Amino acid sequence: MTLTEILSPIAQEGTTAAIRTWFKQVGEMVREGEPLVELETDKVAMEVAAPASGRLSAILIAQGDVEPGALLGHIEPGEGSAAAAPAERPRPPDVHAEPELRLSPAVRKLVSESGIDPSSVPGTGKGGRITRDDVVQALEQRAQPTAPPPPAPKPLPAAQGPSGLRSSILPHSPMRRRIAEHMAHSVAVAPHVTAVFEADLSAIIAHRAAKKAEFAAQDVNLTFTAYFVQACVEAMKVAPTVNSRWHEEHLEVFSSMNIGIGTALGDHGLIVPVIHEAQSLSLLGIAQRLQEVTQRARTNKLAPEDVRGGTFTISNHGVSGSLVATPIIINQPQSAILGIGKLEKRVVVREVGGSDAMLIRPMCYVSLTIDHRVIDGAQTNAWLTRFVEVLENWPAP
Repeated sequence: MTLTEILSPIAQEGTTAAIRTWFKQVGEMVREGEPLVELETDKVAMEVAAPASGRLSAILIAQGDVEPGALLGHIEPGEGSAAAAPAERPRPPDVHAEPELRLSPAVRKLVSESGIDPSSVPGTGKGGRITRDDVVQALEQRAQPTAPPPPAPKPLPAAQGPSGLRSSILPHSPMRRRIAEHMAHSVAVAPHVTAVFEADLSAIIAHRAAKKAEFAAQDVNLTFTAYFVQACVEAMKVAPTVNSRWHEEHLEVFSSMNIGIGTALGDHGLIVPVIHEAQSLSLLGIAQRLQEVTQRARTNKLAPEDVRGGTFTISNHGVSGSLVATPIIINQPQSAILGIGKLEKRVVVREVGGSDAMLIRPMCYVSLTIDHRVIDGAQTNAWLTRFVEVLENWPAP
């Protein structure tokens, strides 16, 4: 008997994943392409589909962390498999089939417990498939209070924690554990050095004010981040090694500029969706792609390819109020990360008509944290100089 291996996906950006849930138990029948197990990395949750039809004969890793390509279990040929029922495989999908037949086991269980009609839930998954988040969102939208809410429960007295002090225990989520491992690894392997420049954003503020309505007419929100991405593309041309990856025997310098955008998920953590091939996109194209991936990030609908293949990252930490953050931890295995501080009006000295003058300008601090194994001060400062020049000399609309 030939067993089919169930493997963890290889392409996971080099990080481990945690098994979230198995949708089937040993001995149950599975169909090829049916969601079988759900994994979660520090970046995205993903389903692993059954590679063949048959009987789930073994679960080798029931829970915990798994490496890319790890063997998770086996499927043996059986009733309903390709070997036993070859005539069923060519059948085209029945678009009139009941929605329940197209649900993953986890979604089917939630639908059953909640009593919601799945035919009334719009699916946002691949091929219009209903996901667990779709069902949860539908339940939240339909929840209408029929009576005044009960008073909030009184907080329980704090218990004595492991430290011996009164405290509350908050278990780490799988995403938080993955982030912690990723950050600790980056600091351990890469000597971090940070350079800080200052940028006058007057030019891009004027350009954005003139173009925002034009972009909005195409359903695209023009943000400052779109300008930062395009300025990064120009800066890479004077210091290409900033867009690279360290290997023990060589340096890999990328011609593709796949720029990740650090996106906060509240208390849940941070995720980095990627704008692929940014060097080939216009400002409109960047803004459009940026809008798409950040919306999917904040609604937990990112696909694995949305966070894969990044070569450089932007951390716009200023949106939460900080002026300077240093060092910003490099998103391994990249070689550098850009930090954008809070935009605020400050008094600066400029030469006007041959004399010094104090002017009020919209300023922000920009920083580049580099892996000093890869990049030296000269390349760092050249990159930041060009980045600031592009922003401050943005062509008038």
